[in-house]
Amino acid sequence: MSSLLLADRSQLRWFFTGMRGLFSLPAIILMVSFVGFSAFALQSGVSRNEAMFMTVIIWALPAKMILIGMMSSGANLLACFLAVSLSSIRMMPMVASLVPEMRSQRTPTWLLLFLSHFVAITAWVYAMGNLKTVPREGRVAFFAGFGLTLVAVNTILVGACYGLVSSLPPLVAGLLFFLTPVYFVASIWATGKQRVVKIAFVIGIVSGPLLALAAPGFDILIAGLGGGSIAYLIDRQIRRRSHEPSDIQPVETLSEEL
Repeated sequence: MSSLLLADRSQLRWFFTGMRGLFSLPAIILMVSFVGFSAFALQSGVSRNEAMFMTVIIWALPAKMILIGMMSSGANLLACFLAVSLSSIRMMPMVASLVPEMRSQRTPTWLLLFLSHFVAITAWVYAMGNLKTVPREGRVAFFAGFGLTLVAVNTILVGACYGLVSSLPPLVAGLLFFLTPVYFVASIWATGKQRVVKIAFVIGIVSGPLLALAAPGFDILIAGLGGGSIAYLIDRQIRRRSHEPSDIQPVETLSEEL
């Protein structure tokens, strides 16, 4: 009985330690960016409750940006669904690399599946940089404390700032509005370690505005599918010529890690 109480106290201690990650630089940058997201949602005609609901359910800031952008452009439901789904698929390698670092022999699968919802760029960067200092038996609690707190605080922040951004001076509101895409662009480039990701990024940046004129409503979807496919083919050709090994793990390897 005493050992169980000690184990519970240890889990709570690591949970609260993870919560303190809210004051880390990545978390603060993300919170400021969510203020910009509030301005973006307001300017796009998304209600306060809808913006807060998106924060809880979708969580990843780029996916919410894509969804609101496509809704504003008049895209149909299927195109919105596919674009957000494809945007979220990029989280799979993050989950595949983070889960083996978190789990222990007694960690239930359902808990890992639940916590995978909170894996986004900020949470992944912070967790991968700090989990090595946490005992394995406390890592799930540590990440849960950080992820749950980050989502809860940003959801409240979106609701609180939604009405405030409308009363700000136009210049300040514009800066906050611009902060979100800047964070999105900078974070994707900074976390894109593989060459194929950077190639796809450049193709998307160049083709996005052109496709917005040529195929409005499907521009993001076409840029994502087409840009990613072209980037993969370019990277594959470069590797063949230089005889480099592939950075992309087979699906079987990822499944074994999970």
